[in-house]
Amino acid sequence: MTANLFSNAILEQRKKGDFIQKNFSFIDLFAGIGGIRIGVQNAGGKCVFSSEINEKVAKVYEANFKESPLSDVIQIEAKSLPDFDLLCAGFPCQPFSISGKKKGFEDTRGTLFF
Repeated sequence: MTANLFSNAILEQRKKGDFIQKNFSFIDLFAGIGGIRIGVQNAGGKCVFSSEINEKVAKVYEANFKESPLSDVIQIEAKSLPDFDLLCAGFPCQPFSISGKKKGFEDTRGTLFF
């Protein structure tokens, strides 16, 4: 639902011509099942790389987008990434979620995006 609201708002802005760049590339880190990707693609973006460490979640992403994002961002060398205009990254919720251990930034998963 949120992705659709976001996507629709962006599409409306695009119709008005308020976007400077209508076609752009992006990478999708901590991709989850691809919620961020849906919104950014609907805004005119083309995903050129994605990464998700959780094997089960990556399988859902692959079913949604016909490509496997299974990789660990720690193991990716920046120079190996394709050129991109926008870096998208899902916030790693495990360290901050009330259903988790709530270690926050003391959990290394809570610092990977820095």
